Amino acid sequence: MSSLTSARASAPVRPGDGVEPGPTDTGAVFDAALAGRCHRLVRGDGLVLPLAVQRWHDDADGDDAWLLERCSGATLDLGCGPGRLVVALADRGVAALGVDVSVQAVERCLERGAAVLHRDAFERLPGEGRWQHVVLADGNIGIGGDPVALLRRCRALLADGGTVLLELEAGADLWCGTAYLEGPDDLTVREAGGPWFPWAVLGPDGVDAVAAEAGLEVAERHQTADGARCFVTLTPA
Repeated sequence: MSSLTSARASAPVRPGDGVEPGPTDTGAVFDAALAGRCHRLVRGDGLVLPLAVQRWHDDADGDDAWLLERCSGATLDLGCGPGRLVVALADRGVAALGVDVSVQAVERCLERGAAVLHRDAFERLPGEGRWQHVVLADGNIGIGGDPVALLRRCRALLADGGTVLLELEAGADLWCGTAYLEGPDDLTVREAGGPWFPWAVLGPDGVDAVAAEAGLEVAERHQTADGARCFVTLTPA
């Protein structure tokens, strides 16, 4: 067993009775965030991470430029949210498609004129093996709770010479477990005992090992001037 596999196997899960939670409608969970009813993600180990909900709704800004400039061909944005990157790419003349499980996200994309699918990233998607770029921004490496599995999925979606453009959690390593979302006044959007959902966090300290296990390697690294956001370009190893 590799050290990464061991880390995932021993990662914190839901506290309390120690029972692994059942399937959760993650789309409905993030609908609450997009509607402004929650602003924080609480990990199973107790660490609280803010959600950049306003950034998701805003237009793409200068901090997104590094990602956008590296999308020169057909681009798939997994976990696209309200579609700011898909819209920005379309405005640049780049063919782009967003994918999200949140109904709120899909509705907002359609309002903005963004091409979008209401679908899970691990379900069958159009153009598999022909995308020039796959984007995972805004913490979406957490989707499914297993970054290696998600990056392997991204690799399978790529055409020859394609890249994965990945945003990392500044100052973090690798964490896998379960989490829930919390409201602004310590009021959770969950009923007692749920919904917890699988999630992961990946930072600059862990990305090389995770990428290698997924058959990818880091080709470029970038950090915004204020150090708040980190990005890498991954290519097939």
